[in-house]
Amino acid sequence: MPVKAENQVWYVFYFRKGNEFTAMPTLLVSLFSFLTLLWTLTEDRKGADPGNCRQVNTAFSDGEQVVYRVAYHWNALWLNAGEVSFTVRSTVYGARNAYHIVGYGATYKSYDWFYKVRDTYETYVDQETLLPLKFIRNVYEGGFTLYENVSFNHEEGKAISLKREQRIPQCTHDVLSAIYFSRNIDFSRYKVNDTIPLKLFLDDSLYHVYIRYLGKEVLKTRKGTFNCIKFRPLLIEGTMFKGGERMVVWATDDENKLPVLIESPIVVGSIRAELYRWQGLRHPLRSKIS
Repeated sequence: MPVKAENQVWYVFYFRKGNEFTAMPTLLVSLFSFLTLLWTLTEDRKGADPGNCRQVNTAFSDGEQVVYRVAYHWNALWLNAGEVSFTVRSTVYGARNAYHIVGYGATYKSYDWFYKVRDTYETYVDQETLLPLKFIRNVYEGGFTLYENVSFNHEEGKAISLKREQRIPQCTHDVLSAIYFSRNIDFSRYKVNDTIPLKLFLDDSLYHVYIRYLGKEVLKTRKGTFNCIKFRPLLIEGTMFKGGERMVVWATDDENKLPVLIESPIVVGSIRAELYRWQGLRHPLRSKIS
């Protein structure tokens, strides 16, 4: 059965855990959930060979930075609530060449009086496999704070957090590494209405969700018109969301596969996250047609 959401604006995505549903109450996790597209997963098994999950990175590179504006719509009013940025830097983690990816979300100062958010998410991903090596989550939301630090050992099928060590199945990602892994998928392999399962490790738990592929569409935004790939993630009914597949994600239909726009109705009004600024992309935005 659905869980009951707290009185927070950014309860926006629900994951299934066993026979219950868990809400993740953060602006940044919400946007990460929006932007997590899809990847093909094989069957679970302990201590799985991470070689089966290898993904050649052709979509992003060192120096990429993208920024999204998040807005809330109620009646005829659009309220710009905050921004979320994502940056990529090459580094070395242990003995492995890695990407250090940082997501930072914050409400605007004019919005802080209502609900102040300052969230930082970091992941170190192996450049050869794009699987996560380390995930860090540092959250401040309306006086609530949370710190999470997880190390991944995919060869042994383990995730080691500040609380405990757990078994994880093959191809497990954190919410941030999943975005960049999925940007390298060959979407021509999928048909309209295909549903693809996802495995995400967060809050010492493994979550199973799915996203439905809806095909291609031309999308007009304030930053231009784009040829896009379109998706709908499954939403579970709660105090903020009506249930079903009502959220929509558009990503560029080019080599970058960069999310452009995310929209979803909620119980009162709707929310949207729109691509606002970008630099250092690995490829030209060929999908931008005007």
